[in-house]
Amino acid sequence: MNHVTASTQQFTITPLAPTIGAEIGNIDLSQPISAQTRDGLYQALLDWKVIFFRDQDITREQHLAFAAEFGELESHPFAQRHVLKPEILHITHDEKHPGSENAWHSDVTWREAPPLGSVLRVTEAPEVGGDTLFADMGAAYRGLPKDIRELVTGQHAVHDFEFFRRGMVKKGVSAEKLAEFDAMYPNPEHPIIRTHPDTGEQLIFVNVGFTRRIVGMSDEESARVLDLLYKQADFPEYQCRFKWRPNSIAFWDNRACQHYAVSDYWPERRIAERATITGDVPFYRESAEPLAGPDDRYRGTLRRWSTNDGENNVSLKDVWSKTSK
Repeated sequence: MNHVTASTQQFTITPLAPTIGAEIGNIDLSQPISAQTRDGLYQALLDWKVIFFRDQDITREQHLAFAAEFGELESHPFAQRHVLKPEILHITHDEKHPGSENAWHSDVTWREAPPLGSVLRVTEAPEVGGDTLFADMGAAYRGLPKDIRELVTGQHAVHDFEFFRRGMVKKGVSAEKLAEFDAMYPNPEHPIIRTHPDTGEQLIFVNVGFTRRIVGMSDEESARVLDLLYKQADFPEYQCRFKWRPNSIAFWDNRACQHYAVSDYWPERRIAERATITGDVPFYRESAEPLAGPDDRYRGTLRRWSTNDGENNVSLKDVWSKTSK
C-alpha cells in the first residue's frame, strides 16, 4: 500500500514493515531538493527510522549534497576514506575482503556525539545475498519486561573503539599514535536508554560493537544486562530487511535503529559509499507520559516475554539465571 505524506505531495512512502523501514518513490536525487521536500523526507525518517531509495544514478558530489541537506558531514577517523572527499567512507567487500559488519550495531557510538544518521549508496551488489537488516530500538525498548526497563532507564554505559584499535595494532600503528586516538576519543558514557531529540521516543542505545560495560555494575552483572539488551534487536517483529540493487540508497536514523549487514555473498562483490551526518550528545529525559509497554500488534512469545504474561512469564531473577548459563 502506498502512502503520501501530509507534508508534501512530491514523493510516495511505501512501508517495508509495520514500524520501521519505508521506500521513497517518485523522487530524483540527482536534482537539488526543495526545503519542503527536505523537511518531508526528514519527517519520513523520524516516522520510519530508515528510508530507502531505488534507481538513483547519482554522482559522489550529488550524494554528498543530498546528505548535507540534513546537517554537517563528518569523516571516519579509522576507516578508508576518499582522498579528495574525506566525508565519503568506502566499503568494498570481495573475495579478498569479505564482509565483517554482520553484527547488530549503531555507528560510531564511541564518539561523544554519535552521528545523526548515514546515507549509504550501493553501486555494485550481488544478485543474491548481501541484504541489510534494520531494527527499531524504540519498539525494542517498549518490548522489554517492565522491571528490566526500570532497571536500565537512567543508567549509563561506556563505549569504546576497541574494534578499530585491534585492527590498528595488527597493522603496526605505533603506541604513540594509538595514545593520540585515545586522547581524541576518550570512552564516553552514554545513557543506556536515550531520548530522541526530535520525537521524544525512548530508545535502547547500547550495541555489541562498541558498548563495553554499564557504569556502577559489576562486570558479571553488566555483561548479563547488556546481553539481554543486545538480544532485543534479534526479534524479527522489530526489523525490516532491504535487498540491495545497484543505485539503491539507505538513509537511517542512527539514534533510533541498529543495522546488520548480512555477509552471505562471498566471494561476490559489493561496493558502497557512505556519508555520515554529525549528531548530538545523547541524553535521557524522563517522559511526562507513563512508561510505555509493548505495542499491541505484537503477540505470541514476544508478548509473553514483554508482559510476563502466561505460563512462560519471567522475572528479573529469571533473567539473571538464564543469561548466566
